[in-house]
Amino acid sequence: MSFEFVACARAPAAVTPSRPDNPLQQLRDEITAATTAPGVRRAAWGIVVYSLDRGERLFELNPGTLLVPASAVKLVSLAAAAEAVGWDYRYETTVLGTGPIVDGVLQGDLVVVGSGDPSVGGRGNGDLSGWIAALRARGIRRIAGRIIGDDNGIEEPRPQLAWAWDDLGYATGALFGALNYAENRMEVTVVPAKAAGGPATLDVEPPAAARPLYNRTVTREPSSMPLLWPEQRPGEPFLTIAGFIPAGAPATRMTVSVGNPTFWFASVLRHQLMAAGIEVTGDAYDVDDVPPLLDRGSGTGIYGHWSPPLSELAEPMLKESINLYGEAVLRLNAPTGVLPTNDTALEGLRMRLRSWGIADEAWQIVDGSGLSRRNAVAPEVLVAVLQRMYDPSGRSPWMTALPVAGHDGTLETRMRGTPAEGNVRAKTGTMTNIRTLAGYVRTRDGETLAFAIMADAFEGSGTAAAEAIDRIAVRLATFSRRP
Repeated sequence: MSFEFVACARAPAAVTPSRPDNPLQQLRDEITAATTAPGVRRAAWGIVVYSLDRGERLFELNPGTLLVPASAVKLVSLAAAAEAVGWDYRYETTVLGTGPIVDGVLQGDLVVVGSGDPSVGGRGNGDLSGWIAALRARGIRRIAGRIIGDDNGIEEPRPQLAWAWDDLGYATGALFGALNYAENRMEVTVVPAKAAGGPATLDVEPPAAARPLYNRTVTREPSSMPLLWPEQRPGEPFLTIAGFIPAGAPATRMTVSVGNPTFWFASVLRHQLMAAGIEVTGDAYDVDDVPPLLDRGSGTGIYGHWSPPLSELAEPMLKESINLYGEAVLRLNAPTGVLPTNDTALEGLRMRLRSWGIADEAWQIVDGSGLSRRNAVAPEVLVAVLQRMYDPSGRSPWMTALPVAGHDGTLETRMRGTPAEGNVRAKTGTMTNIRTLAGYVRTRDGETLAFAIMADAFEGSGTAAAEAIDRIAVRLATFSRRP
């Protein structure tokens, strides 16, 4: 299947009222009017509305212009990965022992070999109790060695190209690796000092005790406003917790990134093993911080864990827009037999989009999550992907993973009480001065439309931009070709 890209200049701001007996022109005028509303009239807009039933574009505004898609880039990552490996694909994580098991004692290290599963300990995926039960089933009551996370199956965890450094301390900026636990998020509890002027106290959950923190918090007067934030500054091994908290205020819990995901995974596993009564004599380690181990894949196999299939992982990736899932799924585009790095995955993505008839110059994607502002995609590319992935039954993993307006995910609170509620299925994209919405809607006549609405560099608030975009989506839901 191929897609023809047709350039279109930006529509003029001035709109001549259309005749009510021309519904399509009226729709076009109202969409254009939404792009010139206060707060967004200075934005760079890109819009494509395509009828899947009739095979025609109903509206286009700068359809070939490269704009920052934010998290809407996850649509591209997932669509290509689903074709590359199939919806039944599962990530495998293997637990090995470097020595024999004698009288209930593993006489060696416990090594966990990862392949990039983003879901272990994630939302709705529980803890590591199943893993511990598997060790007990092998008769292991004591580990006379270390817990080592082996992340050599993919590239080392690192920020992707042009990620903003001030995102890295937040859970949304958590690094992705071969081993990930609880979406590489941890909690820091900030407790104010008894009196203004003193630093607050920072507490963390036990598995995070080795995560170095630098405390730059200040307790202020009881009447002051709290303001706390994390900073993972470039080149610093510690996470800074900065800001202000009022004296007498209740403790505040912050969700932050864990830093090294491999060490975090090993630390959590060690903690949960010991809490379950399995003694571990050694500490937790990243494989890069210990002498060379056995050859990869050798050792005594103890347990193999399989992730849910990609068809299920798609839901938190799109509905909740979890960046970690976007990075993990992008790596599935890497050609077979090569190390799944960001670069090899992007090359696989490029080859797949070419095979779909999407030109190289119509997109510039550098990560799988959309966190980078270096990403640039034409609206018509998003619509081409939506066109290819559309399932009229609405029951495919792709369709069910999309947020539903007014019901769930990132669209749970948007377009409620309108004809778009329960109708629009679309992926959002949100960054400072960036808003995107791309998905499907049924018109009043039952016609199915695919659309991409992108607003970059708007002058007003994010709320104003989202309202303008929602106004367009609602108008599509009410569109009828009958006068």
